[in-house]
Amino acid sequence: MGEGVKRRTYDASGRRERSAATRQRIVDAARDLISRRGYRGTTIAAIAAEADVNVDTVYALVGRKPVLLREVIEQALSGTDHAVTAEERDYVRAMRAEADPARKLAIYARAMREIQVRLAPIFLALRDASSTEPEARDVWQQISERRAANMRALARDLREAGGLRADLSIDEAADVVWVTNSPEVYALLTVDRAWPPERYERWLADTWRRLLS
Repeated sequence: MGEGVKRRTYDASGRRERSAATRQRIVDAARDLISRRGYRGTTIAAIAAEADVNVDTVYALVGRKPVLLREVIEQALSGTDHAVTAEERDYVRAMRAEADPARKLAIYARAMREIQVRLAPIFLALRDASSTEPEARDVWQQISERRAANMRALARDLREAGGLRADLSIDEAADVVWVTNSPEVYALLTVDRAWPPERYERWLADTWRRLLS
């Protein structure tokens, strides 16, 4: 009796692990294809072929293409194989624990450099697709609104730490951060102007200090 329970528990655990590994392989395939082909040029069939699974497996383990896109973006933002809310991310906790406003911005600039390496190609593909694909537009709007809300939280934190100019409102400061840390700006500097990501990080921290404090 005990052996049967242990075997069933082991088998169930093994199935969950294999399912999670297959799911991640699907997400990885979607990320790679969307980065290379764009959202429009990436089909569920192509993702299934890249991940070496059936189309039905893609739908069962992740979902339709907009759901896949959202998962790819969430993982790019969190740097893990699952979505992590902004409040739970290590760099956000470090920023909130830091009293010095300049250090807060330096921590955030480093985090943005690391995030944009993963996020920018996907986010720019999403932006382009949002002009013609209603489902992609919905994801774009939701992610953009969440980014804006996170920037307002950052601006309030800077205000409380004494690191925000008196003539800047919370919304104005949030908009400055929202624009300067956008994937578009990252791509312009690191792709079009061939800046190393480390130079982008230094520029971002310096720009924020100059514009906000």
